[in-house]
Amino acid sequence: MVYFDLGETLVHTGEDDSTSYLPGAAEYLRELRERHIKVGLITNVPSEWGSTDAERAAVLKKEVDSTWKGSAPFAWADFGDRILTPRTEAERKPAPVLWERAKANSGGCRLVYEAETVEETEAAAALGYVAYQVGQPSRPAYLPARVIELLAQLPR
Repeated sequence: MVYFDLGETLVHTGEDDSTSYLPGAAEYLRELRERHIKVGLITNVPSEWGSTDAERAAVLKKEVDSTWKGSAPFAWADFGDRILTPRTEAERKPAPVLWERAKANSGGCRLVYEAETVEETEAAAALGYVAYQVGQPSRPAYLPARVIELLAQLPR
């Protein structure tokens, strides 16, 4: 299962406050979907957006969709109920709570976390995730799907 940060990992907010996929993000999500690799989001949003992850995710979706720019909408359906958000301000990343909640709900499968910051990828790695910092000039934009499939085959 691959968890992502949202902003500047999968989507970009422009100077005009519009939101769109980062280059290659839509194609990458499609490839993961075609390979039956589950995805989720671990993203900071204001805790007052709701009392549950589902409520906070609904507000997040409205916020992103209201400023979306692009021919294809964001692939919310790929994430299902795997959108984890802080219940309190103390749970905001890089606090470990959101990664721990994702791990507890993973069914024991190998977990990957992809984000744009070293701080977040190091926090996820410390909790046993395979962490990948996106947007590095000398590496693929995202952890290749074939590598994720290979990781799933390694002994735990």
